[in-house]
Amino acid sequence: MSTALVWLRRDLRVADQPALARAARAAERVAPLYIHTPDETWPRVGAASLWWLHHSLAALDTELAAAGSRLCLDSGPSTERLCHWAQVSDATVVYCTAIAEPWARQQEAAVAEALAGIGVRLEVLPDGLLTDPSAVRNRGGTPYRAFTPFWRSVRAQLDPPRPTPPPALPGLPEAIPEPQPLAALGLLPRIRWDEKLLPHWQPGAAGAQQRLEAFLGSAAADYAERRDYPAHPGTSRLSPHLHFGEVSIRSIWHAVEEARQALPAAAHGALDTFLAELGWREVAYHLLWQQPQLHETPIDERFSRFAWREDPHGTLLEAWRRGATGVPLVDAGMRELWATGWMHNRVRMVVGSFLVKNLRLPWQHGEAHFRDTLVDWDLASNSMGWQWVSGCGADAAPYFRIFNPVRQGERFDPDGEYVRQWVPEVAGLPKSHIHQPWAAPADARARSGLRLGYDYPEPLVDLTSSRKEALAAFQALG
Repeated sequence: MSTALVWLRRDLRVADQPALARAARAAERVAPLYIHTPDETWPRVGAASLWWLHHSLAALDTELAAAGSRLCLDSGPSTERLCHWAQVSDATVVYCTAIAEPWARQQEAAVAEALAGIGVRLEVLPDGLLTDPSAVRNRGGTPYRAFTPFWRSVRAQLDPPRPTPPPALPGLPEAIPEPQPLAALGLLPRIRWDEKLLPHWQPGAAGAQQRLEAFLGSAAADYAERRDYPAHPGTSRLSPHLHFGEVSIRSIWHAVEEARQALPAAAHGALDTFLAELGWREVAYHLLWQQPQLHETPIDERFSRFAWREDPHGTLLEAWRRGATGVPLVDAGMRELWATGWMHNRVRMVVGSFLVKNLRLPWQHGEAHFRDTLVDWDLASNSMGWQWVSGCGADAAPYFRIFNPVRQGERFDPDGEYVRQWVPEVAGLPKSHIHQPWAAPADARARSGLRLGYDYPEPLVDLTSSRKEALAAFQALG
């Protein structure tokens, strides 16, 4: 009786899952297997992502049980554990889906070699992206470095296959080892700060489908206009579900295209804007394929000698992390991140710009903090985003394009709703001053009960002078 293992890594769903579908067609017994291998993932995955992973695995086990199967869990070196499971289950093939990250390619190569040594084949199936990041090239035969020409070229020829329904899964092999309990993987923190995340998220395929349907049913038609306003639910919040493969990129693409048919022509541009956001994710992996150290090495090599500000005791960095910079929009974003594991994309750009161009601290500090605290942290997207906002990436904004958090707040949070939610210390200020409480008249601060320097800090830096200092440091690069 033929047996196959399905090695799950970041494809935690049953529907439109190429490895499960292939195994269900090819074998009479199938074992879905997740192996926790933290030492093989670099950079190391952060705490918020591990929290999501725990609940995603629990949801997948429930989904598999409904299909008559079960999720097998293990931990340890992937080569050793896969060989062990293959031998005890008498499997002849291991199926998995690809992850377009450098550590994953190395892992796949090592596993394929180890399995071949015991007569077992590894088959890696494409998944997770709409394009092949190693194959997209411009007319000169070289990789793209800028988003607009990349997406113009790719978008014109994209025709992803339609998603497939959940397969009929065969039973488990009789001789499989007893799986570890999920708690044994140690994914949850010992100090249960993570409990605050539960009201905001539902990890798993069911949660992903609910998010997708809610977005297409309410926010998609106005996406282009509403996506920049952090106080209102104008974005899909699908990013963590997509990162963990709880919904396939193909499913999202075709759901959007089907929604287009039901919406008036005037709303089609909003859907194109949303699909372009998926394009940014594609180009991020395209860049990561070219630059495996994208999370720590600037694409623009000049920035390796940039004159960062000295912060010997980490005082400035810690204030930024805690949302105690004295700049309300920045602090609101950092507090939203800590409370929910997520931050609105417009605000991500603002807090990133403030860290790098006003505090003038290395962008790698911001990348590491986001890696630890975002439930939707993604190596390619997070790294590209930090390089973009810092001005050192391939498709970077010019370095002199510095986000002014006051102007950004006045434009995208005009009534101060977002700031009032996350920075209650300044909630009593009128909207004319809520984004710059230091400029509010003394009597306005007194009426609101705000004592700068006591209830809420003075700004860490002056926005005007710090901008000038950042520009001078950039110009010194030559």
